Amino acid sequence: MNNYLSKNMIIYLLEEIGLDESSIELGLKLSIKNNTSLPILLWSYGMLTNEELDKLYSFLFEKME
Repeated sequence: MNNYLSKNMIIYLLEEIGLDESSIELGLKLSIKNNTSLPILLWSYGMLTNEELDKLYSFLFEKME
């Protein structure tokens, strides 16, 4: 994922989903440590619901077009 999409994903998580910065920071550290995508990691730790994960992926796929 390129830097542009990464920044947009973090902004989306903050503004649209309403995650705290600390949750995103923890998710980023764990996703790097575990070599897992951030959305899947946030979902697997219960920081995102299935609906929020779906919205996030829809947002990301729109941005990739």
